[in-house]
Formats: sequence, structure tokens, C-alpha cells
Amino acid sequence: MRRAALLGLLALAACATEPGPTTPRTVERVDLARYLGTWHEAARLPQRFQDSATLRCTATTAEYAPLGPGRIRVTNSCLNALDPDAPRRVAQGEAYVVEGSEGARLRVSFFKPFYGDYWVIGLDPDYRWAVVGSPSRRSLWILSRSERMRETDLDTALAIARREGFDLTRLIRATP
Repeated sequence: MRRAALLGLLALAACATEPGPTTPRTVERVDLARYLGTWHEAARLPQRFQDSATLRCTATTAEYAPLGPGRIRVTNSCLNALDPDAPRRVAQGEAYVVEGSEGARLRVSFFKPFYGDYWVIGLDPDYRWAVVGSPSRRSLWILSRSERMRETDLDTALAIARREGFDLTRLIRATP
């Protein structure tokens, strides 16, 4: 029991990262009303909940809908490339805006009371694509409003991730 409590506290502490001199920079402001809607994953760093011995997420989408002031409903879904007959996988969660971040930093939970960081570190002025990561740099997603992101936009997004210190050697690109 003590070990489980310690592991829970360590997991919670890992989610509570504060910005510091070595963390990625976020964009100055995110207009949440413009950010809401459907995004398609163009690329990501491997994540255990998307990549495992039995799961390889493809055709991944994230849908954001308002829940109230500063709160967002999150619906992530994907197909499993390792099991083409399996139904679409769906995960529901919610997020809230970190105070003082102007919408650029969110905390997301799919399993309360545990929250993870969702930092917008790059954003197209027209909200056509976004670069989202975590301060630990273990999580990174390149999102696009369209199913196929233009290669020049992807290059720009990847340059932002590189500039902010993300290691892209294990990057998984979405397949059309």
C-alpha cells in the first residue's frame, strides 16, 4: 500500500512541472475559441498510450469543445494499425487553462486526479497547425486542421520543436 501511494505521489509530482529556464517556450497567447474543433495528428513522439506491442495509433484526431470558462472537453481517437478490424479507439478527458498562461498552457486529464501538461509551443497565425509539447520534452504532437499537412508547414512546425529542444529522432509521422 505504501509503495502504491509513493508511486502515485511521484506520478503526480511529475505532472506538476513549473516553467523554468530549461523548459520549452510557449506561444504568447492562444484564442481558445479559435483553437476548439477538430485537429489531425501529423506527427508525434512515441507515447505508451498510442504506441505499444498491441497498439499503433493511426488516423489520430483530437477534438476540443467548450466545457465552461477556461475548461475544455477533449476527445482523442485513433485507429489501431496493428488490428485493422478493431473499432476506433476513443478517450475522453478534460482540460483547464493554467492561470496566467493566456491559454498557451493547459492541464489535461483522462484519469482524474492525474493531470498532464499540454503546452502550445507553436501555432500558425491562422490556426491551421499547432505544435504541442510537455515541459519534460517527452511528449510532442504536431497537429493540423487538415488530414494532410502541407510539407512546408510541417517543416516549420518541426523547426519550432527542434528550437525548443525536442529530440525528433524517434518522431512518428502520420500516414495518409
